[in-house]
Amino acid sequence: MKPCLLILAFAISSSSTVCAQYGYQRPIADAFWETEDLRTNGADTVVLNQLMEQMHRIDHDIHSLVVVQHGKLVLEDYFGGYDAETIHDLRSTTKSVLSLLMGIAVDKGYVRSIDEPFMNYLPGHQINKNDSPQKRKITIKDLLTMSSGLDCNDWDSKSKGQEDKVYKRKNWMQQTLDLPQIYASGDTAMYCTMGTVLVARVIEESSGLSIADFASHFLFEPLGITDVSWKHTTDREDIPSAAKRLYMLPRDMAKLGQLVLDHGVWQGDSLVSADWITASTSKQTTLSGIDYGYLWWQIPLEKDGILYPMTTATGNGGQYIMVLPSLDMVAVFTGGAYNSEKDKLPFVLMRNAIIPMLEP
Repeated sequence: MKPCLLILAFAISSSSTVCAQYGYQRPIADAFWETEDLRTNGADTVVLNQLMEQMHRIDHDIHSLVVVQHGKLVLEDYFGGYDAETIHDLRSTTKSVLSLLMGIAVDKGYVRSIDEPFMNYLPGHQINKNDSPQKRKITIKDLLTMSSGLDCNDWDSKSKGQEDKVYKRKNWMQQTLDLPQIYASGDTAMYCTMGTVLVARVIEESSGLSIADFASHFLFEPLGITDVSWKHTTDREDIPSAAKRLYMLPRDMAKLGQLVLDHGVWQGDSLVSADWITASTSKQTTLSGIDYGYLWWQIPLEKDGILYPMTTATGNGGQYIMVLPSLDMVAVFTGGAYNSEKDKLPFVLMRNAIIPMLEP
C-alpha cells in the first residue's frame, strides 16, 4: 500500500500525515450534470482517499472542490460548513464572467467592436477631470486587458484608482472616468478593478439592460443557472450595478468553465462565439509576468516535466475556475483565504493530487 499522502504545508496549519479513512463517493447527478465514478476510470483512489481525509481533518480555507472531466462530474466535496446549495462570493472571478458577457454583447451587435473607444458607449457620462484626446482613445479592449493606462492599480496603495480608495468615494463611475492617464493606452497592464466596472457599464448602456438582466437572459438561463445574486461587500446601497459581484453555486461555476472548454457551446447551442473564446483566453498582455487575455489568466501547471496549459478565472480568497484543455477538465474551488497566500492551496492540490489522478 502506498504511503499516506502529505499535502504541502505552506497553506495549511498542520502538516501531519493522515492515513485514509475517507471513502470516495461518486457525485450525485442532476438535471444538467452527468456524473462518473473515478474508480471505473482506473484513478488512484488510494491517493484520492488520503487527500480528502486530510482535507476533512486539517484546518484550511477551501470551501468547495468540484472537478469535471470529459463533461461529467467526477469529484465534488465541501468543507467548513459549506455545501452544494450555498452560493459563494466569486470576488474577481466575476471579471472573467464579464469577459463572456462582453463577447455576447459583440456577438449580438450591441457592441460593434472592442477596438472602439469605450466612451462611445457611455453617452450619459462625461469626463470632468484630466480629459485629453489620448484618454478618449482608450478602447474597450484596453479595459479588457487592464491596459487603459489610467492611474488605476489595485496592487499599488498609492494609485489614485486603487479599488479600496474608490470605494470610499460617492460616485465610483465619475471617480474612475476622472482618473489621470499615466501611460499610453495599450502599453502597460495594471490590475484595475474599476476598469472592469466600465466594461460592465458599456454592456448595460449598449444593451439597455442591467448587467444582472443581461447575464440572466443571454448566459445564465441558457446554462440553467438560477441561484445567483449580484452584491458587493460594501454596505452601501448607492453603488452602481456595474460594480456588483457575482454569488454563485460551485456546480454553476463549473458550467462556465465547461462553456469555455467547449469553445462557447453548451448542449449543442452556441452561447458565445468560438472566436471570442479563443481571443479572450489567449495571451493579449502580461500582468505581473503572467499571460493575460480578456479578463482571463493563463497559468500553466507543471508536473514531472509536463506543462499543462490552464485558463483560469481567479478571485481573492481562493475562488477559481480552472480550464485544462489537454486533460478535458474543469476544476472549481471556492474559499475564504482572503488576502492570504493560503488562497494558492488549490494549485498545490491540482499539481500534486488531482492532475496525477486524472491524467491519461
